[in-house]
Amino acid sequence: MLSSPRFRLRNSIDTSRMRPDGSLLRSDRMARLEAALIITRSASASRLARVARLVDAAEVHQLAALLNASYDRCLSAFRIQQTAAGYQLLTRPVLAGWLDRLHQRQNRMKLSQPVQETLTIIAYQQPVTRADVEAVRGVQSTDLIRQLIDRGLIRVAGEDDSLGRPFLYATTRAFLDMFGLRRLEDLPDYASLCRSGHQRALSDAGTGISATVDVQDDEDDVTEAAEPLSESEPSDSEDHSKAA
Repeated sequence: MLSSPRFRLRNSIDTSRMRPDGSLLRSDRMARLEAALIITRSASASRLARVARLVDAAEVHQLAALLNASYDRCLSAFRIQQTAAGYQLLTRPVLAGWLDRLHQRQNRMKLSQPVQETLTIIAYQQPVTRADVEAVRGVQSTDLIRQLIDRGLIRVAGEDDSLGRPFLYATTRAFLDMFGLRRLEDLPDYASLCRSGHQRALSDAGTGISATVDVQDDEDDVTEAAEPLSESEPSDSEDHSKAA
């Protein structure tokens, strides 16, 4: 006669518990993950698992969700966001304006309207040539494309097969990271405005992207937005006051 099992597998080995008021009683595992998020600009789930000595990326997803649930219930100023570059601990967007004034960020500037239009076209139609961009905008765009490359938002993604083999341009991980996106399909109305959509609709959407960017981009490799993270040499704390 079979007896009932004498043990039951747990869904998680973490012992963190949420109190009735939403506050979180953190385990050592949870505390390590939260500390790793604080000292890095962004990191993948697998890298965070290694640094925080967790089982795998799945446990990072699970603990991050629990942290967010606690942040939301306690009306915390922080929230964990997952973008193409990895996980980031950010302040909530509603605080961005106040934090900008608090830190007097004169070294930041807004993207101009022409730059916004150029970035929007490339984001939705990529990979595109300069001539493709100019066909939509109706004006010369060489300087605008150069500005976007300098700021790490777009990159040369190859060469077109047409006469002269012009460069093809595409957005970078830093672009997704800046706008809090995990993939291009998360862009507003992407299905209707992507390369198969109508150029007129795309041109009308030129004001759909608005953001502030650092005048001096400190990223050496614009295709890799994640900061290196090491247990022995953790990266310096980045400013987490940007809006998601």
